[in-house]
Amino acid sequence: MSLKLKIIIIISAFLLGVLPFSLFAIGWHTLQPYTLSAVLLCSFAALLLAHLSIVKMRRYQLKLEHSEERLRLSLWGSGDELWDWNIESGELYRSCSWLHPVVLQPKTADVPPNKTQIHPQDIERVSQLLQDHLSGKTAHFEATYRIKTSDNNWTWVLDRGKAVSFSATGKPSRMTGTLKNIHQLKQTEEQLQLFAKCLQTISDAVVICDTQFTILEVNPAFSRITGKSREQCLQQRFELTLYPSRFMHDIRQTLAQQGSWHDEIKEQRLNGEIYQAELTFDQIKDEQGQVTQYVAVFSDITERKLREAELSRLANSDTLTGLPNRAVFMQRLGQLVKAGTEHALLVFDLDNFKKINDSLGHELGDNLLCKLAQRLSSYAQYASRLYRLGGDEFALLLDNTNDVLHITSVAKELLNLINQPILVEQQELAITSSVGIVLFPDDGVDPQALLRNADTAMYHAKSQGANRYLFFNDSMNKQAVKRLQLENLIRHGLKEDYFAVYYQPKMNIVSGQLAGVEALVRFITPKGGVISPASFIPVAEETGQIIEIGEVVLRKACQAVKGWIDQGLFHGRVAVNLSSRQFSLPFLCEQIDEILQQTELPSYHLELEITEGTVMQSPPQAIDTMKKLRARGIHLAMDDFGTGYSSLAYLKQFPLNTLKIDKAFIDDMKSARGRNMVDTIMTIAHNLSLSVVAEGVEQPEQLQQLSKLRCDVIQGYYYSKPLSAQELTQFLQQQKQRSKPTLVSLT
Repeated sequence: MSLKLKIIIIISAFLLGVLPFSLFAIGWHTLQPYTLSAVLLCSFAALLLAHLSIVKMRRYQLKLEHSEERLRLSLWGSGDELWDWNIESGELYRSCSWLHPVVLQPKTADVPPNKTQIHPQDIERVSQLLQDHLSGKTAHFEATYRIKTSDNNWTWVLDRGKAVSFSATGKPSRMTGTLKNIHQLKQTEEQLQLFAKCLQTISDAVVICDTQFTILEVNPAFSRITGKSREQCLQQRFELTLYPSRFMHDIRQTLAQQGSWHDEIKEQRLNGEIYQAELTFDQIKDEQGQVTQYVAVFSDITERKLREAELSRLANSDTLTGLPNRAVFMQRLGQLVKAGTEHALLVFDLDNFKKINDSLGHELGDNLLCKLAQRLSSYAQYASRLYRLGGDEFALLLDNTNDVLHITSVAKELLNLINQPILVEQQELAITSSVGIVLFPDDGVDPQALLRNADTAMYHAKSQGANRYLFFNDSMNKQAVKRLQLENLIRHGLKEDYFAVYYQPKMNIVSGQLAGVEALVRFITPKGGVISPASFIPVAEETGQIIEIGEVVLRKACQAVKGWIDQGLFHGRVAVNLSSRQFSLPFLCEQIDEILQQTELPSYHLELEITEGTVMQSPPQAIDTMKKLRARGIHLAMDDFGTGYSSLAYLKQFPLNTLKIDKAFIDDMKSARGRNMVDTIMTIAHNLSLSVVAEGVEQPEQLQQLSKLRCDVIQGYYYSKPLSAQELTQFLQQQKQRSKPTLVSLT
């Protein structure tokens, strides 16, 4: 209420209250009419003035109430609340808009006064901002912090205030302000900050463009990948420099139709380097669904692509030669078969490659294969058609041809190229090869059959001699099937004990008595009868099954001989053949020791027969093994002497006891040249203090001639065929009954 209005109301009240009493006191009837009229008129005017003042005052109060209501409703609607802090008394008032009012105890020393409600991590910062304002450093107090609500949760608030009253000394005595709940805004701000931080630190490049593909913003990864700074890109049109403009047009069309676009691209960095990227474009729409921007995200996949290419190369290439490997070959062969394309498959390997590895080392063998692959790949007709299947086996695919003349010329040229000497580690190697050839569709209707038949043809070519090629035919396949069946039968025979030992007696020419026996393996099946050693031994040698067969023969022979010795029927030695694979076993001596120990057979009753080819594969190693066997008291014989590639220089170093002359020399004794050959072998043996055994003696004339040549022991059908263990037992019993046998010296 204004001062003027207050004075008018006081005067009016005075006139209305005092004037009537005054008139009554002096007597109104004594007054003149005009005086009375003036008095009444003044009274009425005062009354009217008082009424008008009261009406005006009521209107003012009503406006004030409306203003307060609007302020209260505005605060309620905005979510803000008022606070009033009496600094001197420490009393704090807060309106209860969204928090319960807090009244602090009088004379509290807390600064800020709501300190107990502020989050501990925010108190120090809020206190400093408040002190800065109270000390006059800032015109207003403003702080954001967390405050505890009535339900004991923390919420973010924006606190604003100002000192409105000061003491006589100039210090603030009263401060008012507002408190606003900004928790949702703070969460949104934190999310935006998180998103911004992600865009700043993400390894993928992010580009934001307007609807015309003008770049509005990029992140640091974009600059790192492209080499372009942010300033160089903003307000520039997004382009792919290695693609025609039509490419970007297609991207825009796809975006308009589908809302997104994704593919792998190549692009050029600022320094000219080419990189690969995985690019994705997406639309950004407003609330009305209108496209406002496009966002592009791309990642540098250059290293990944290089690794994938390397992995693909490793998966599809032979690690040694670099040629396409077996998997690629089978895939390509399958494609040709599926398409029905006529083609020829040539499979080849190196003859006697194992001997190269064993004698010169695997490293040199690997280098040889690499050199050969390089030589063949240097010819255009082989470059994209040559594959390494594994080991020393290769394949050559000739598509769109079944011309036998052309295929034959290719095979001949291939053999000539392989046969040329190769210099490996300063050693010149002359190698040969065997080639098997199949034609599609004549020789097979699927990749597996074609490869199998080509292998069959190659093995048959190898059996006919070195450096040959051979086309597949049905008879080869039948032989291959028969060989596989025999291999399975051998495996089954070892499991079911189908291998028996027969014994062929050996006669001393001088005494005419039994000198010993040779153990011979026989494969006897329940349904198939006896399988010839000439059939199953080569297969067993190739598959390695000969090792187990040899162990079975040695064990059974030692058991049988021990039984005959215990019965007093036998006093000589049993000769057991050792295959080349057995002789190469690193644990051969230990295996023989174990068998002798288990059968309790004295070692001097055992003789081991070794072929020339076996000991000549590695003479130093053979000599070492033979010395170990001799040290155990075991006798050693060289079997089939003269049929291999023996060396007299090594022969005198071998710790042998006996030489066995092959049946082929005995059969040739009808001629003078044959007799001289046998005589020469015997002379060599006797000069080396070795006894001689002649194999395959079947005729009396042969026995007479051998006796004249001073042969020691004969073995053959003239004396006895190979006998089973039961038959030999009867034979020994008959020998014992006829006459007391002359003991053969075992020293």
